[in-house]
Amino acid sequence: MKLFTRILSLGLLFSILSCDKLDDFLGDPDGHDDDDPTMDVNFVYKNTIQVGGEGAAEISAYDPMTKKLFTVNVETNGISVYDISDLDAPMQLTSIDLSGSGAPNSVAVKNGILAVAVEAEVKQDQGAIKLFDTETQNYLNSFTVGALPDMVAFSPDGKYIVSANEGEPNDDYTNDPHGTVSIINVAEGAVETLDFESFNMDVHNLCAEGFRVFGPGATLAMDVEPEYVAISEDSKTAWVTLQENNGVAVVNLETKQIEAILPLGFKDYSLPGNEIDPSNEDGKKELRSVPVFGIFQPDAIAHYNVSGADYIITANEGDARDYDGFSEEERIGGLPLDETKFPDAATLQLEENLGRLQSTTTLGDIDGDGDYDELYNYGARSFTIWTGNGQLVYDSGNDIAMQTLSLTPDVFNGDDARSDDKGAEPEAVEVLKVGEKYILFVGLERNNQVMIYDISDPYAPVFMDILSNAGDIGPEGVLAIPAEYSPSGKDVLVVSNEVSGTVTFYEN
Repeated sequence: MKLFTRILSLGLLFSILSCDKLDDFLGDPDGHDDDDPTMDVNFVYKNTIQVGGEGAAEISAYDPMTKKLFTVNVETNGISVYDISDLDAPMQLTSIDLSGSGAPNSVAVKNGILAVAVEAEVKQDQGAIKLFDTETQNYLNSFTVGALPDMVAFSPDGKYIVSANEGEPNDDYTNDPHGTVSIINVAEGAVETLDFESFNMDVHNLCAEGFRVFGPGATLAMDVEPEYVAISEDSKTAWVTLQENNGVAVVNLETKQIEAILPLGFKDYSLPGNEIDPSNEDGKKELRSVPVFGIFQPDAIAHYNVSGADYIITANEGDARDYDGFSEEERIGGLPLDETKFPDAATLQLEENLGRLQSTTTLGDIDGDGDYDELYNYGARSFTIWTGNGQLVYDSGNDIAMQTLSLTPDVFNGDDARSDDKGAEPEAVEVLKVGEKYILFVGLERNNQVMIYDISDPYAPVFMDILSNAGDIGPEGVLAIPAEYSPSGKDVLVVSNEVSGTVTFYEN
C-alpha cells in the first residue's frame, strides 16, 4: 500500500479499542450464551487491591483453574499473587520471588502454567521466559529468549508461548541488540528466536510506506523493537507491534517465520475528524485542526475474528527514543521550519499554538536542506482496527478526545498537562465477547480511564462508556475474564495500574 493511501481521510468518527488477553487462558473466547444477542453490557466498580507502590501492578494474568491473579510487581522484583475467588475479599498469597533473575515485564496463564517474561540484569543481554505451576507456584522451567522480553502470550490452543523481545539499546546507544520474537513449543520444551535480518534489504520500500528505521548506524534488524503480541484464534498467526518503528510484524507460528512487516503510515491532524489539542499552554481545552501528522506507533494489540475474517486492534500510544547517546525529541517551537511550507511559522511556533507540541527530528526534512517541510507527533491519540494483512478498516479519529472532553473534562489529556505530548495515550486494548457483541476496552494511561466500545461491526464501532476509579493512576494492562471462567460467574474486567500500584475489578 502506498503512503498516500495510508494517510487517513477521516470524517468525525466513533471510537473503539480492544485487546487479546482473553485468549491467553481460553481456547473458546465466548463467555456468554451466543443465543442471547440482547445481553446488557454495564460494567460497574467492584473492588480494588493495593498491590504496592509505583511499578507494583503493571500487567496481570488470571488462572481460571485456581482463581488466582498473578500481577507483575517491579517494586518487589517478583509476581504478586492473589486468591480472587471472592472478589469482595481478595486474599494475598505468597509472591513469586525473581530476585537475582532480572526484572519481570509480563505474565500469561494457560492450562495451569504461568509464564513470566524476565529481562536480564543487563537489558541488552538475553532474557528469559520462566514457567511456574499456578497451583503450587513452584518453578517448572526456563527458556532463553532475545534481549528484553517485554510481553508474553500463550496461543489459544496452549501449544505455543510467544514473547516480544524489545532489544532496546543502552543509554549511550553503543549496544543495540536485535529486536526478536521467540516461539516456545510447550510440549517439546523447544524455543526458536526469530530476528528481522531477512528484511534488511527491504528497508527503503518499507520506510517509503511509513515504517521507521532511524537509530544511529542501525540496520532494520537492530532497530526494530517488538512490543506486544496478539495471536489468532486458530493459533497459527501472531501479530507483533513494532512501536517505535510504526509497524506490525506478522509471524507464522507453524513455520516459525516472520512473514511480513506491515508499515502503518501516518495520520493527518489537519483533516476533519482528526483534530487534537496541541498545547498545554493555551489556557483552554479544545480540539483544532493542525498541520501535523501523527505516527501511529501502537503499544498493545488485540485480535478478534468476525464472520471468519481476522481483525487486529491497535492502541496508538506513541513512543519516542530519548537516550544520552541519541534523542529524536524536539518541540515544534525549536525546529527550523521551511518558509514556503510554513509561511506563518512565527505564529505556529507560539507556545499557545504548536510551539509546545513534541515532534521527531527524524521525519519531515523532505528535501534534506536542514529545515522541516512536514511535522510529526508521536502516536495517533486513537485506536485503530486493521485487517489481518494491515489494511485500515477503522480509526477512532478524535473520538477519544471528544468523549473524554465532553464527559470528563477535568481529566481530559491528563487535565491538559499532556496535550502537548501524546494526549490521553491509549495504552491497552482488550476484547470480550458478551452474547453476540464484541466489546472493546481501551486503557488511557494519562487520563486514568478505560473506555468501552461495541466493535461488533469492525467498520462502525460505537462508544458505550468510560470507567474510572479514584486513586487509580496509569492503567498499563486491561484483562477481561468472561463469566464462564470468572470467580463471580459474571464478566469481570481487571485493570492494572502501574503508577498507583493498584488492581481494580469491574463487573458486568
